[in-house]
Amino acid sequence: MSPQTPDSAKLDRIVAEARRAAEQRELGYRERALKMYPWVCGRCGREFTRSNLRELTVHHRNHDHDFNPPDGSNWELLCVYCHDNEHSRYIDHVRGAGYETAAQAPATGNPFADLKAMLEAKGKR
Repeated sequence: MSPQTPDSAKLDRIVAEARRAAEQRELGYRERALKMYPWVCGRCGREFTRSNLRELTVHHRNHDHDFNPPDGSNWELLCVYCHDNEHSRYIDHVRGAGYETAAQAPATGNPFADLKAMLEAKGKR
């Protein structure tokens, strides 16, 4: 059996629809969070104005972008740098808890395999 060739037009439609839905979802909670909270990063304390507001993001505390309670209890405003840092820390936490998505193969090389012989050869010169 040969693998089926994916219908690229169908895949493009699916991706475009998913992106539109994500943008709509983001606009809804982003606008509500910006009205609800002061324009200050919750981590570093950087203040924002209309001119640099695009650098202020809405972070979902439980990392579930579909959980948007009306009271905003799952949101905090973070600058783009603190937001990236928070997601990196979360990924490290998940990986450290043993939830790796793909197992890494153990190292097979030995960088010191011939070290003794090389040192002895160098000493005989």
